[in-house]
Amino acid sequence: MTAGAAGAARVDHAVTSGTFSLDGETFEVDNNVWVVGDDVECVVIDAPHSVEDILAVVGERRVKAIVCTHAHDDHVRVAPALREKVVAPILLHPDDKPLWELTHGGDAGYLWDVDLADGQSLEVGGTTLQVIHTPGHAPGAVCLYAPDLGCVFTGDTLFHGGPGATGRSFSDRPTLEASIRAKLFALPGDTVVHTGHGEDTTIAAERALLGD
Repeated sequence: MTAGAAGAARVDHAVTSGTFSLDGETFEVDNNVWVVGDDVECVVIDAPHSVEDILAVVGERRVKAIVCTHAHDDHVRVAPALREKVVAPILLHPDDKPLWELTHGGDAGYLWDVDLADGQSLEVGGTTLQVIHTPGHAPGAVCLYAPDLGCVFTGDTLFHGGPGATGRSFSDRPTLEASIRAKLFALPGDTVVHTGHGEDTTIAAERALLGD
């Protein structure tokens, strides 16, 4: 992290409401909005429901990137509109292209800009986000680990109380549990888990529930 005029890197949060649709069903959902950075620059994690709600968290800072944990519509629906507003690239793991196209179609003008890859590092505000590919909830699902901040952003891979949902198109429970055990449970136990929906938890708490 960096100090001085830019201030220390931090995590800012809000909740925004809308819908999630897949396999012919639609549900009302509340999504967490996570923004990581310092006083000058930041990255936005996921783009759910409302550009205005996201910009309220960003404030006057420069957005370096819009990083999508996966491409379910409640996480990427306003990503193209947010990109136009803040002039920042959308980052997504390419394995989630089929889900992205369910929301935005195959029009090249609405594609994301940069592919995410397992092990990739994203620098913002003097801190680092490490990309962890965690398929299962979605084939291209990723988590973002911020070791300096002692937290991991898990999207819908891991929640307070257990793994994310499976049973819908493009999801698989054994794959999801394998991702969590191999990738997330390897993180320090006191790592705070910032989820896509609902309350925070810790790696230790979820490891105790699911087991090693």
